[in-house]
Amino acid sequence: MAELMGSWKRDKLCAEVTEQDIGKELTLMGWVARVRNMGGILFVWLRDRSGMIQLVFDANHMDGKTYELAESLRSEYVLAVKGSVIMRDASAVNQQLKTGTIEVQVKEAKLLNESATPPIYTDDSVNENEAVRLKYRYLDLRRPSMQNMLMLRSKTINAIRLHMINSGFVEVETPIMTKSTPEGARDFLVPSRLHPKKFYALPQSPQIYKQLLMLAGLDRYFQFAKCFRDEDSRADRQPEFTQLDLEMSFVEPKDVQDTVEGAFKAVFKEIKGLEIKLPLPRMTWKEAMVSYGSDKPDLRFGLKITEHSEWAADCGFSIFESAVKNNGIVCAIKVDGAGANLSRKDMDALGEFVKTYHVKGLAWLAVNEDGSYRSSFAKFIPEEKMSVLLEILQAKPTDAIFLIADQKLTALNAMGQLRVKLGKQLNLIDATKDQLLWITEFPLLEWNEETKRYTAAHHPFTMPMEEDFDLLDTHPEMVRAKSYDLVYNGVEMGSGSIRIHASELQERMFNWLGFTHEEAWERFGFLLEAFRYGTPPHGGFAFGIDRLMMLLTGTDSLRDVIAFPKVQNASCLMMDTPSLVHEEQLTQLHLKTLK
Repeated sequence: MAELMGSWKRDKLCAEVTEQDIGKELTLMGWVARVRNMGGILFVWLRDRSGMIQLVFDANHMDGKTYELAESLRSEYVLAVKGSVIMRDASAVNQQLKTGTIEVQVKEAKLLNESATPPIYTDDSVNENEAVRLKYRYLDLRRPSMQNMLMLRSKTINAIRLHMINSGFVEVETPIMTKSTPEGARDFLVPSRLHPKKFYALPQSPQIYKQLLMLAGLDRYFQFAKCFRDEDSRADRQPEFTQLDLEMSFVEPKDVQDTVEGAFKAVFKEIKGLEIKLPLPRMTWKEAMVSYGSDKPDLRFGLKITEHSEWAADCGFSIFESAVKNNGIVCAIKVDGAGANLSRKDMDALGEFVKTYHVKGLAWLAVNEDGSYRSSFAKFIPEEKMSVLLEILQAKPTDAIFLIADQKLTALNAMGQLRVKLGKQLNLIDATKDQLLWITEFPLLEWNEETKRYTAAHHPFTMPMEEDFDLLDTHPEMVRAKSYDLVYNGVEMGSGSIRIHASELQERMFNWLGFTHEEAWERFGFLLEAFRYGTPPHGGFAFGIDRLMMLLTGTDSLRDVIAFPKVQNASCLMMDTPSLVHEEQLTQLHLKTLK
């Protein structure tokens, strides 16, 4: 029968009890993790968020009612005990427990609540089906690994918050119900009861609000912002997520980057006990694409991409020659020792892999130990030209060479994806490294084949680089942005930029993106109007807390680092949402559902 706590007051968390407490009488509370009945003596593991401690119920040292209670205990019962801390026998020491050298000799106990048989195990020794775990997330969160994750997340956020406050930033909360603006993904819309046929939108980011805070003179702002995007879920994406959002006035890119670097330095010090060297390395977007085929390169392994269009222009192989003739490129990577490890079947599989990235195929060559080679393309090329290629690439016995011919960005992107696949497949990635770097000077605009117009590569408020202003009307594809991404082990952590702060330039930007004067003022009139009243130069950054936690904990899914996540189809299995609502509620919102 469950009892009330009454006057009982917990003295410590379970794993906070140490040998320093031997001889003391303590009151502990928690959940029953395990019960062993040895006949006259029961050993019970009591668990709370700090860990576990062993309780000893000895029939010879307590009244019969208390021992009877102990015999009734089951997994996940909520229990309170009073008892003395004693040393374990040397033969009974458990090195797996933080409290493995001590135990509590129980004198009194209260059963605070019973538990039905849990549908999942609450320890880490059993791999449960994820759907069941998420349906019973409140039980799943009792597992030590999940408890540790939540506490680690709290420590991470507090380390960042302390750094931001010490750097002169002011924490400001911005609205959740806001205006729908085009930011790249679909908005979640909220119908208004008081304003029929009108909607709020949940923010994809606080972008406009933080710019307005700079106009308001706040100078340095930050918040841990909830953001919402109605897009297809995947392992590293959720419909709602948390990001550190910041903005600064009177700054250039390096000022913003220094602040972000300081936040990461604080996190690595607090969470990993590591000192990261600052400033972090920087690489332009162009250099990253040419050398690694990615705007988020993983530098924990080599395999740099090299271009060989000059060699390919008259190599005798029509596929290579045609690509160069049509303003494309031929690029390659060399993998030391892979020629001895990859079979013809492996090579064919890699060829099929790269085709998913819109290239026609993959050319490969493996050098044998005797210097001869097997290849998918060498028979089409004169031997002397092949010798030149092998010399350029400095190919040695057992090396493998891979080549792709196509339009420049298409070929580089496909080769970049192949590089990462080979890095994982051949165990080339040093998992002990933490590699952070900045990618800078992104293109300002991207051409959209469907709409036949340019779109903002970052967002429509990004400042072009001053030295590229003259190219805006003649060669917009060549204009670089004052934008920057932070990359951690091949994953984009976040993006930032210096913003446009002049109303005239902002309206010109909207015009390049295809908005008429009327459309720009209808969508962003409040911002264009605000810019007329003395907006300071400003810039900012945002990075995902969930993604950072995924990398810090070495997990593969955002669902493992969020307390109550959504599944692949953006539903919550625990709360059974989204769900139907009463017709009366829809009527109040002036809505009807389609039959």
